[in-house]
Amino acid sequence: MGMAAPRAPLPLPQLLLLLVAALLAAAPLPRAARADEFDVRRHLSTVTRYDVARESSSVISMPSIPDGCRVIHLNLVARHGTRAPTKKRIKELDRLAVRLEALLKEANQVLDSDSLKKIPSWIKGWESRWKGRTKGGELISEGEEELYNLATRMRERFQDLFDDEYHPDVYSIRATQVPRASASAVAFGLGLLSGKGKLGQGKNRAFSVLSESRASDICLRFFDSCETYKAYRKRKEPDVEKQKEPILEHVTAALVNRYHLKFTTRDVSSLWFLCKQEASLLNTTNQACGLFNEAEVRFLEWTDDLEGFVLKGYGESINYRMGLPLLKDVVQSMEEAIIAREENRADGTFEKARLRFAHAETVVPFSCLLGLFLEGPDTERGSIGPTPFAATGKKLEGQCCCAFCW
Repeated sequence: MGMAAPRAPLPLPQLLLLLVAALLAAAPLPRAARADEFDVRRHLSTVTRYDVARESSSVISMPSIPDGCRVIHLNLVARHGTRAPTKKRIKELDRLAVRLEALLKEANQVLDSDSLKKIPSWIKGWESRWKGRTKGGELISEGEEELYNLATRMRERFQDLFDDEYHPDVYSIRATQVPRASASAVAFGLGLLSGKGKLGQGKNRAFSVLSESRASDICLRFFDSCETYKAYRKRKEPDVEKQKEPILEHVTAALVNRYHLKFTTRDVSSLWFLCKQEASLLNTTNQACGLFNEAEVRFLEWTDDLEGFVLKGYGESINYRMGLPLLKDVVQSMEEAIIAREENRADGTFEKARLRFAHAETVVPFSCLLGLFLEGPDTERGSIGPTPFAATGKKLEGQCCCAFCW
């Protein structure tokens, strides 16, 4: 966000303040626990809802505008809103339903009545909420509301910035070609421009959303166009899975002992995914999430953070250095706004906001490129923190990074 003093322009370092993803939060979460109480919905990695992220103590509050300054330009880099599971994940949940049925059938044959009572009742006859769907990954209604509300809050906070008549060169809205990202841009635009047109009872108006081809989008889908990164990810993914194994084995053993069902680590991984989907999309925390105690949720959250750290975050510089074209675009847009201000150009003749909608794979590396959520002096490598089994001597090399509440 650019800010300028009434008399003389401020230097760029004082003008540059970005809004990144969940730094502006959505409406308060219904029945949310207090900040000091455990709530599984705050531990869902990149599946965490915008509104839940606001309740997290790790989210940075928006600073107040300094006296004598006013906003002249705003940059937003946001993840799409809450989405449905992808087609691949829907198939995984269908396989989980078959697996749970087999486990329950086996348990009925070998367990006594007291042991059978320990099995959660929801498992019997469970079917995936998304069973039979052949499409997935789309923005859901909750995701639409997240982006719509984000826009209305932004518009209220920066009223002077958004009081010009809409023009795509003044308020640039951009998204990747992935439907959930472009749909998020549309939801945001509806909130931003509500009441500024003549369409329908809401007095909406049409607006443009620009997208680059997936193959050439080096600003918002750099992770798709960087061959060096794709080779790195392919090489590191097996290592990440190996590092997650002790955690999954520990949680699996605990669940087998507790419920007397012969879960495998693959089962637990799928159940954790189901927990995240139920908690985030359905606001249901007493089924799959109820299988895990607080410590186990934190263990599983650690595996998500490990994966995000190594493959998207501070774990390797290629993760975020490939986002330099996006940073260049941000800085150039602000420099242009500063020049326009210095030349006393009339409002409506220069860009006032550049609003981008992309993915966690965009926002997390970009936040690392900016040095956000970085603890410790070393910006390259350090430690993501001890594993839950640090007492056994196991340690992960890396660097503490963000809570992934996008």
